[in-house]
Amino acid sequence: MTLFQELKARGLIAQMSHEKEIEELLNSESVKFYGGFDATADSLHVGHLMFLITMRRFQQAGHRPVALLGTATTLIGDPTGKTDMRKMLTPEQIDYNATCFREQMSRFIDFGEGGAEIVRNGDWFADIKYLDFLGEIGRHFSVNKMLSAECFRSRYEGKGLTFLEFNYMLLQSYDFLHLYRTKDVKLQLGGDDQWSNVLAGADLIRRVDGEKAYAMTFALLATKAGIKMGKTEKGALWLSADKCSPYDFYQYFRNVDDSDVIDKLKMLTFVPLEEIDEREKLVKAGDGAKINEAKELLAYEMTALVHGREEAEKAQNAAKSVFSGSGGSEDIPTTLLYDKDFDLENGKISAVSLLVKTGLCSSNRDARTTIEQGGFSVDGEKITDVNALIEITEHVIIKKGKKNFHKAARQLKQKG
Repeated sequence: MTLFQELKARGLIAQMSHEKEIEELLNSESVKFYGGFDATADSLHVGHLMFLITMRRFQQAGHRPVALLGTATTLIGDPTGKTDMRKMLTPEQIDYNATCFREQMSRFIDFGEGGAEIVRNGDWFADIKYLDFLGEIGRHFSVNKMLSAECFRSRYEGKGLTFLEFNYMLLQSYDFLHLYRTKDVKLQLGGDDQWSNVLAGADLIRRVDGEKAYAMTFALLATKAGIKMGKTEKGALWLSADKCSPYDFYQYFRNVDDSDVIDKLKMLTFVPLEEIDEREKLVKAGDGAKINEAKELLAYEMTALVHGREEAEKAQNAAKSVFSGSGGSEDIPTTLLYDKDFDLENGKISAVSLLVKTGLCSSNRDARTTIEQGGFSVDGEKITDVNALIEITEHVIIKKGKKNFHKAARQLKQKG
């Protein structure tokens, strides 16, 4: 099976500029392609996974990735899918975030000799004069056409679009032109919400240099119901272990809906399609045990991709131990609670405070609601009294809802 056929079979491709030509290109030569990442935070998140995994598939098939870190475009802010203007970051913050991205990307993409390249668009935009840019690039863009693009229209018809953000498509398009000229990059990849921007870059190359370049977008990470994946009760599902523990990451994918598990195995993992097809037959037959096995496989493979096999093993073992009630809670997320004058009073803490301090609830109100609705238990015992005090001798295993487990451990030493 060729790369193109596998991308199709796994449901990864959303849109392409020239389907037949792209297929022939990928089958006949080693193609340089690029994907861009705006450095808006100090960690990539699960929304980047489709991009990273697709780039990895291309590289394994013999193609050459160029990972572009948007140190310039991050200053502008992509309006796609945003209801408000992006928070402005300083160049120093962006540079730090880009450095963090580089380290995380290396888990998916080989940057060794002869492998992938990494570039920063701030390196070429810093030397471009604005009037020259308008004269060479801006004249090829129709305002009417830009406003019809989904990435602009939703903002334009909503809270409004700033002129700063309106420049984003021009800058991203120029990235493609620059990489085409300097590195012979012929193909740009992007999420399907970026289709207008990706296509505009290929069109700019045709208009300015009279050459053909290609655009491809991949499916976004969403459920079958069309709900975007990647948000948890604690916020975004980050790829950094400091922001999201391997256990929490594992649990997120372990808890996907039954109807989504096969699609996600195809799209996100490198499990052979033949094996997934066999599992699909059992899942469709409604075999509950096989559905859970498929979920565990998905969670394990995803955690191994992001955090390594060792952490995936720990997370899987911890999850099985906690759910079976057999102990083994060493690897589940843990909050240390300190004695008098800090968290505990005579070894006790209120149920409301416990939920908030462990991060299972965002506020006291959220915690009270959770308790009143019967969604909180300690060591297997349901707590329904919002005024309850929880005694912690060494540690307790607390649960919110059916699937969110956490350990609260007593720390006899005082903070500091």
